[in-house]
Amino acid sequence: MEQIRARNIQKTFLAADLTRVTAIKDLDLDVHRGEFLCLVGPSGCGKSTFLSMLAGLDHPSAGDLQIEGTPVQAPRPEVAMVFQEHSLFPWKTVLQNVAIGLKARGVRRKEAEDVAHQFTEMAGLRGFEHKYPSELSGGMKQRVGIARALAVSPEVLLMDEPFGALDAQTRILFQEELLRIYDQFRKTIVFVTHSVEEAVFLADRVVVMTFRPGRVKEIIPVGIDRPRTLKILEDSIFLKAQTSVWEVLREEAASGFRALKCAA
Repeated sequence: MEQIRARNIQKTFLAADLTRVTAIKDLDLDVHRGEFLCLVGPSGCGKSTFLSMLAGLDHPSAGDLQIEGTPVQAPRPEVAMVFQEHSLFPWKTVLQNVAIGLKARGVRRKEAEDVAHQFTEMAGLRGFEHKYPSELSGGMKQRVGIARALAVSPEVLLMDEPFGALDAQTRILFQEELLRIYDQFRKTIVFVTHSVEEAVFLADRVVVMTFRPGRVKEIIPVGIDRPRTLKILEDSIFLKAQTSVWEVLREEAASGFRALKCAA
């Protein structure tokens, strides 16, 4: 059953030189309940913009965008977002950062702290509950952001390149942890990434977007059973799915590359 429905989505904005740029045009997409969906595409194709609109932080210039059959007009409690940057409150401890969404919803302090403790531990941050962001590594800060998003028990989790700034080893550990959490809670996840390998490793379906203006070029089912481990990276099914995604993406990536060269 579809939980997210996007029809004829368009987004235009004014560039610095006051020219009008169409970032997204005629985007149609359904996301099923409990699905892990990854969006890939060249830089500037509107992936992050679409995620911001799903979060209610931005609005389409035209089209119909719904979650649970209701138009998205503002941030809503059943939707949480994890950004590429951690966006933590520097004056609050790890535990306070994780609990802040619960308190904003009126959860009493003791209950909010109990839930925050649970998700802080699940994120591998035991012993760091009373540390401040300035005392944490980049990877640990991102764990806090993920724990904060999960603590409010969202029905839809939006993730905008959350592992993009991590080193390769830490990124793999985060991918495995995210899959473990997904297998446990089975919430709907829409995940933006530039990595084809990451998309195929995580997703049920991979959506390839065109270069600007962004629209859905093709949706590729991954077809790999869950739970998943790193062993699937060497599986022929995984390699075939990865090749399929790259073949669709290649032309759009080349268009983006040419556009960057012309701009330079």
